[in-house]
Amino acid sequence: MTQAILDAIHQAMTSPWIYLALFALAMLDGFFPVVPAETSVITAGVFAASTGAPNLWLVIAVAALGAFAGDHISYAIGRTTNSRLRGGRRSGKAIAWAERALHERGGLVLVVARYIPGGRTACTLTMGAVAYPRRSFALFDALATVSWAIYSGLIGYVGGAAFENDPIKGLLLGLGIALTITAVVEGVRFTRRRRTEGRNERTAVRTGD
Repeated sequence: MTQAILDAIHQAMTSPWIYLALFALAMLDGFFPVVPAETSVITAGVFAASTGAPNLWLVIAVAALGAFAGDHISYAIGRTTNSRLRGGRRSGKAIAWAERALHERGGLVLVVARYIPGGRTACTLTMGAVAYPRRSFALFDALATVSWAIYSGLIGYVGGAAFENDPIKGLLLGLGIALTITAVVEGVRFTRRRRTEGRNERTAVRTGD
């Protein structure tokens, strides 16, 4: 069973259509976050190391281009549904957060959000909704998508190189590294948020006194 799955994945990865598929997955992931774009790029990186196909740099290039296109679609959706997003309770809070974050950190928020599950879509939608300048959005999004594609492709490549004769183990290693990094990022965000909330509460108490 495992060998059959491995053969099917290998056949897909050696197909010339893999680059188009990776582009499409990365694009869809920009506004439909359940699409496994990152997993696909990591898998391609694993096989690039263990079998030589597909080409790692082409994988990175098409993934970055697809993500860039998808993020701009999400941005456009945010621009056209601005009033509806602001009208919703949860989306209104997300937009308020995005406005504060953009004011404090600028477009770098988009780079950080690219590595947060679901965060990339929420960020691009809200940046469109608050009418963040399109040129600046494109600049920061290029940085975000290229760094994300390199990160995902190289994580897979490291896993594939570590288990050159066993791509399944290489894939598991690559996914494990990605999950660990994500967990660390989420942990840092949670800790910083708690500290900020604690400072705000102490400030409110002092002000009330």
